[in-house]
Amino acid sequence: MTEADDKPLWGPAAYLLLVRIWMRAASQYRVSLVLTTLAQFFTTCLDLIAILVIYTHVQTIAGFTLPETLYLYGTTRLAFALSDVVASGVENLATMIRLGNFDLVLIRPVSSLAQVLADQFTPKRFGKLLTPILTLGWALHALPVHWTVLKGAVCVGTVLCGFALYCALWVLTGCVSFIAVDAQEVANSFTYGSENATEYPLNIFGRPLGLALTFVLPVAFVTWQPSLYVLGHSDPFGLPGFLRFASPPAAALLSGLAALAWRACIRHYRSTGS
Repeated sequence: MTEADDKPLWGPAAYLLLVRIWMRAASQYRVSLVLTTLAQFFTTCLDLIAILVIYTHVQTIAGFTLPETLYLYGTTRLAFALSDVVASGVENLATMIRLGNFDLVLIRPVSSLAQVLADQFTPKRFGKLLTPILTLGWALHALPVHWTVLKGAVCVGTVLCGFALYCALWVLTGCVSFIAVDAQEVANSFTYGSENATEYPLNIFGRPLGLALTFVLPVAFVTWQPSLYVLGHSDPFGLPGFLRFASPPAAALLSGLAALAWRACIRHYRSTGS
C-alpha cells in the first residue's frame, strides 16, 4: 500500500468511489435492474399523463398553456431526478441511525456525507431522467419563445440551480433523522412534496402558500421564478423582477445552510448505543 492509499477520501472522490462499488453490486442482477429501471420510467410518466388529461378539458391553467406547464414540469422533474440520483441515499439515514450503523460511518476514513449520499446507490434511479428530458425537449420545441443568449443561460441555470436546491433540501431533511429517527415521512413531505408543488404554476396555490414557497421553503427558485422570465410572464404575486435571477444565490444559501446543519448534527451526534 502506498502513502497515497493511506490518505482519507473526501468529497466527490469518495462519493464517486462508493457509487462505483454500489453500481457493481447492483449490476450482478441485470434482469432485476432492467425491470426496476423501466418501472421507474413508467412511474414518472403518471404525473405527466395527469397533466395531459387536465389539458384535454382546459386551454390554460392559471394563465399557462400546455407547453408552458410542460416546461415547468420538465425543468422541475429533471432537476429533482438528478438530485434523486445523487442524494436520495439520505433516505436511508434514519435506518442507519436506528440500527447503530451510522457509528460505522463515522469511524471510516471517508467523508460521512459522501457515505450517506451514496448509500445503496442503484442505477435504476436513472430511469427517472428519461421522462423529464423528453418532456422538456418537446416543450422547448413547442414554446413560442424568442430565444436569446440570456434566456438560454437562464434555462440551463434553472435545471442546475434546481438540482443544487433539491440536493441541499435532501441533506437538510435528512438532518431531521438525528433528532427524530421515525420522522422520515415528515422529511419526504418536504422533498417529494416540493417537487409536486413546483410542477404546476405556483399561483394555483394562492398568494399565502406561494409566498411561503418563495421565502420560507425557497422551492419557487427551483423553476418558478426563472421560468417567469423565460416564458415572459409577470409575477402574479407582484414580487420584484430581480428575483427571476435569484436562483444561484438561493441555491448557494440553501447549500450553505445544509452544510452547516450537517456539521452541527455530526458534532452533536452521541450514537444510539448497542
